[in-house]
Amino acid sequence: MRIGILGAGNVGGSLGAAWARHGHEVFFGVRNPSSTDVHALLDRCGPRARAESPSDAVHSGEVIVNALPWPATRSVLEHLSIGDKPLLDCTNPLKPDLSGLEIGTTTSGAELVAQWVRSSKVVKIFNTTGYNNMMDPVIRGEHLTMFYCGDDAQAKHTAATLAHDIGFHPIDAGPLSNARLLEPAAMLWIWLAIKGGMGRDFAFQLVKR
Repeated sequence: MRIGILGAGNVGGSLGAAWARHGHEVFFGVRNPSSTDVHALLDRCGPRARAESPSDAVHSGEVIVNALPWPATRSVLEHLSIGDKPLLDCTNPLKPDLSGLEIGTTTSGAELVAQWVRSSKVVKIFNTTGYNNMMDPVIRGEHLTMFYCGDDAQAKHTAATLAHDIGFHPIDAGPLSNARLLEPAAMLWIWLAIKGGMGRDFAFQLVKR
């Protein structure tokens, strides 16, 4: 599959490298495709990845991934034409000091993203764990849970397939409005990792009897 990733930071870079290892083509949409950091990422990803402008990455990808920092998300997305392509939203509406979420309860970052791109094919996914777990989503032989939610069945199928491809166990968490639950879950992971003394090497896991 051809995947256009907006952003090449920790999350976008980790997902892109993982997908490239599993045979997908990856197009990183970045402001400066020739930067040293981007070249280092491309070296890590191998020949199935390249860097281009955000608009070119959207054009190249069959599915688009929003891995932008929250403060940049609206300004970038509103200037892109996503069309009817699935958009996987990995971004959490974090406050700059990581003390909480800028929005929540009555709406979510994912629902705002859907408004900004004027699309019903937004899926919230890859937001409830750290980028280190995206690089290696198996702990003690267990495939880590990856919750996702959205309103379009085909877009959700695409998201679940891409999660499964890199080693996650995808779980359908319902409609896009349930991003109001998944984004606070991400905030809990961040708090435990940074302030709770857990470090980054842990994940939430759904266990069924």
